[in-house]
Parts: sequence; structure tokens; C-alpha cells
Amino acid sequence: MDNRTLTLLFEGRAGGSLLDELLFLAAEVCPELEPLFIEDVHYHVGRLYEGRVPGVRGSDLPYHNLRHCRMVVLATMRLFHGLHGEGRFPIDSGMLLRGFLAASFHDSGMLATEDDPQGDVRDYLYGHETRSALMLKHFTERCGMPEEIARDCATIIKYTDMTSDPALFEAHGEKVQLVGQVVGSADILAQMADRYYLESLSGLYREQCAGGVCRHVSALDLMKKTRQFYNQVVLPRLDIAFSRISAAMRTHFRLRHDIDRDLYLENIDKNIAYLEAVIATCGDSDCFARHLKRLPPAT
Repeated sequence: MDNRTLTLLFEGRAGGSLLDELLFLAAEVCPELEPLFIEDVHYHVGRLYEGRVPGVRGSDLPYHNLRHCRMVVLATMRLFHGLHGEGRFPIDSGMLLRGFLAASFHDSGMLATEDDPQGDVRDYLYGHETRSALMLKHFTERCGMPEEIARDCATIIKYTDMTSDPALFEAHGEKVQLVGQVVGSADILAQMADRYYLESLSGLYREQCAGGVCRHVSALDLMKKTRQFYNQVVLPRLDIAFSRISAAMRTHFRLRHDIDRDLYLENIDKNIAYLEAVIATCGDSDCFARHLKRLPPAT
């Protein structure tokens, strides 16, 4: 399989559009989930990020943008598909609906609204999960959905906060916990396995500093600590806090594409290995641009 075919497959575009793939996976897992609902959410979120929903100014963030959102939704649906194929956890339509909604809106709180002060993004980048849950609630209310769906999704979105401890969340059932682990795992995998992850790290650094959470002295410092972050933070979160739900990704690729590999973990390993090779070559010089020059496709 050549790189172009592999990339299209990884991004859910091998057999058509990303939406086509989402609809296929949803029908495989829970055929009773209404396809028109999936389409409505998909297009509404697109309009949110493009600033075409009244009251929302849209997004110009370099990292947590619409592409990131779409890739997290795809990873979420793939994990559900893998879990369904394994048969260990029965996935019902309520779980799939909540997971799809939470993944679709999980970073929508980073979008500026007309009530937000121009130029000051600190209030809505840091701790954006609460705002994201509110964006989702507005959508479910518009659709006339039960209040409990928005409440459950608010809990699920918290699983995407890398600084949170799910054990300290307010009490919620096993189904919501499983969906939270799926969406939380998908958020991590979709970011670090992305073909354009390395090129996006400088954008992540700028976002963190703009949001008042500048944990590194420079973008280069963030890059140098990526391996440490993966080993000390990401892997324990995937394996312990999220109960290795991510292992279902391999089942998905085997059942969907007859590929008995976890392409997400493979891509993460490749990304980190290449980043370390570039760091070794460049040191503290400014030669990174020569080695990190992929441009992500338009969403």
C-alpha cells in the first residue's frame, strides 16, 4: 500500500468523503441511529468553526481547528466500531449518539463568540470544556433532545481534559464512563497520530501561551519534551485511566480494511521517531522548517 493510499485510508477518505465513512461506521455499529442526525451534526459543527452560526465568530486557531475536530470524530467512531466487532462492550444507539456528539463538540468552547472580548482568548482557551458542553447543550435544545443527553455529554467532554482525573468526576454510569474513555482516547490518538502533527506543534505552543497555559519556554522546548510527554502522560492515561480502550483500533482496521495493524500507534511511533531525528540534526538551530514542511489539506 503506497503512502497516498494509506493516508487517504487513515483520514477516512479512501472510499469517498469523511462523512461517508462516518455514516458507514454508524450503520455498522447501530443501524437504528438516524443518518440524517449524523449529517446535521457534521454540517452544523462545520458552520460553527467557519463562523456561520449566529453568535459565534468562528476559529482561526492553528491547532485545535476544524480538521482536528473531524479527526477526533473519526477516531471515536472507529473505536466504537472496533469495540462492537470485539463484542466485549455492547454499544447501543444512546452510547453512540453521545460519543458522536461529545467528540463533535469537544473543542467548540475554543470558538470565540460575539460576547467575548476581541483579542483576549485566555478566558475561552483554558478550561474550554465547560464552554464546549454549553455549545453542545444549545444544539441539543434546538433539536428538542432530552436534557440528560447534554448532561451526559458534558461529563464525556471532561475526559478530553488531559489534566483531569476521571476518578474525581461526579458520579456517572458505566455506559457514560465507557463513552468518555472512547472519546478521551480518540482525542489523544487523533492528535498524535496525525500526519501533520509535527508541523502543528508550533501552533499548539502559540495556543497554549495565548490561553495562559504556557508550559514550555519555546516551541522547540515543547518538541523536545514530546517523547517524555507521551511516555509519562499519554500512555498511562490510555492504558490506566481509559482502560486500554485504544486497543480496539486494531480490531477496527482488521474488520473494516483487512489490515491487522493499529495505524494510529504506528503513526505516533513514526512521528516521535522522526521528531527526535530532526532534533538530533538541528539541535538549537532554526533548520526545523526544512524538515517539517507538510501542509495539512483544507477541511
